[in-house]
Amino acid sequence: MAKILLVEDDKSLGPTLQELFGRELHTTKLAVTAEQGISQARNEDFDLVITDLHLAGPTSRSAEGHELIRQLHDVKPLLPIILMTADDEAEQAIKAITLGAYDYVLKNQDDVFLVLSEKVSEALVATQLLAHAEKAEHSGTTDFAADEMVGRGRAMQKVYKDIGRVAAKPVTVLIRCETGTGKESVARALHQYSDRSHQAFVAVNCAAIPETLLESELFGHEQGAFTGAQARRIGRFEQAKKGTIFLDEIGDMNLSIQAKLLRVLQEKTIQRVGGKEMFAVDVRVLAATHRNLEQAVEEKQFRADLYYRLNDAVIRLPPLRERREDIPDLVRYFLRSCGAPQSSTEPEIKADALRLLKYHSWPGNVRELKNVIHKAMMLARGFTIDSELIRRVLGETSLAPQESKRPLQAYVSELLEGAETGALSNIEAALTEWTERELYEQAVKLAEGDQTKIAKWLGVSRPTVRERLTRYGLQGGPDHLSKS
Repeated sequence: MAKILLVEDDKSLGPTLQELFGRELHTTKLAVTAEQGISQARNEDFDLVITDLHLAGPTSRSAEGHELIRQLHDVKPLLPIILMTADDEAEQAIKAITLGAYDYVLKNQDDVFLVLSEKVSEALVATQLLAHAEKAEHSGTTDFAADEMVGRGRAMQKVYKDIGRVAAKPVTVLIRCETGTGKESVARALHQYSDRSHQAFVAVNCAAIPETLLESELFGHEQGAFTGAQARRIGRFEQAKKGTIFLDEIGDMNLSIQAKLLRVLQEKTIQRVGGKEMFAVDVRVLAATHRNLEQAVEEKQFRADLYYRLNDAVIRLPPLRERREDIPDLVRYFLRSCGAPQSSTEPEIKADALRLLKYHSWPGNVRELKNVIHKAMMLARGFTIDSELIRRVLGETSLAPQESKRPLQAYVSELLEGAETGALSNIEAALTEWTERELYEQAVKLAEGDQTKIAKWLGVSRPTVRERLTRYGLQGGPDHLSKS
């Protein structure tokens, strides 16, 4: 159930929408002008807004309709706005999305009410995930152990939107991301917001199980199927009956098991190892990998037909370096969730320490950040966490290779890919930061920490050098030569 604000001046369409959403147990309020809509959005809590692009009065033109979207977005930045527009205004609707609208629906299509209902469901899932993120930040807890899904920045909002789009649909979903970004959290969210949420969720790490045992683990085996098979074993697919199975690191699965998985996806049947009988299985499959599957297909290490079968719905989970704006929220969350239960005092972290964390490269992603915060809290022993402590912990725990060791061409390609999909913005600034960090890291090593030399070589002032070294977790001077 949701509370929906309808901004619609059509005397027949407005009541029709109220009746439609009333049947779906939503509560609606109707505003017939832009001014009424903005006022109600400002004074009441809504879960979603549906508005027309053209309204009577001062918002009768599309340009003014865009102003309505902008003002609604300014009043409640996280409130999803769905735009209803005519067929010939798709370009204007797309522009509205850049101003803060969630999505748009064309009024004249035959199944407009079905499409609108689906988009409302998708948007409400995204809204609930944002609410979970906010709750986690302030309380240190979530409903489904989604540590890595804390954050309300633009990149994570796109992830929540993508989850909303496919969670309720009976499709296989491939989650693509680096290690430590939170693949299982996304899979659990997809399960929680599906019609299988009351059934089992079974997670299998394909890379952690020996190849000789993975087939039996997934599909089960009959007694005597192989040495040591003293009794029948029910596999993970049967355990996940009518629920969801999550296959983590599917890119590490061998070709033989890939063929059997393809059969499951196509025919919805399995065969236990050593058995002859085929069993029907009603299971939704979610998969994840950090590998480049396109390259694996080229190198004949991954089946092309399975790749295309998995590629129907893809969610890209960004690495932490692409969502730095979420780092303060994540730090606050980990300070609360990792704190001692008996402690009545909330742990504190200084601004300079938080700034240092924000500009670290985080090759280990959210998992590395969590470990750093946990270790810093143990070393601080109730005292405020400062930048010196963070430098010490990063020096002891930082993973290799660092982000700056990646070839420039690869990083540029990654940035452009993210911009093309909408996951990234302002990529010129990101590239400038990346190259500047590399420049100062190399300069510190070559000058053996002498800030005067660095300033002279780079043609900048010593205060500028000090600020950059602090920003990127580098230290000048003879006793501070290591990168955090």
